[in-house]
Amino acid sequence: MSARVPSAKIHMDAPHLWLVLVRCHRAVIQIAEHSIEEAGLGLSDFAALEALLHKGPLTITEIQGKVLLASGSMTAAVDRLERKGLIKRGPAPIDRRAKVLELTVEGRRVVQTAFRRHAAELESAMAVLNPSEKRQLHALLKKLGLFAAAAGAGARQQKELFK
Repeated sequence: MSARVPSAKIHMDAPHLWLVLVRCHRAVIQIAEHSIEEAGLGLSDFAALEALLHKGPLTITEIQGKVLLASGSMTAAVDRLERKGLIKRGPAPIDRRAKVLELTVEGRRVVQTAFRRHAAELESAMAVLNPSEKRQLHALLKKLGLFAAAAGAGARQQKELFK
């Protein structure tokens, strides 16, 4: 499979770049979701398990902030994972009302296996990029994302001022 390289003559205006970004996201997310589904997990369950694998024990709120899930989705995922015996809840050392989640032995095994497969499939999907291109893409996407987030926050603040 050969990659089409865009002609230098194509005008790269913002709407066109957005469309390319959306199409790329759609293609990559399909690969990511497929690799997760093959492990018998849903996206929110995998995201919570992966956060616990790489960050260690966390509260539900901490996981939610890392994986960007809505509160209801996060609670449902935690309940499912606990019923499956993949995580356990315990009291937080500082605030006993809060619950700290951690992987069980089985949960660690499941998420490590799922993550290895997931990472390998994503590496395969991105093999068209060399290491330098991956670093460049990372830097550009981060730059764009931070700017867009700040612009969005600024627009929301302006909207609030003119209510």
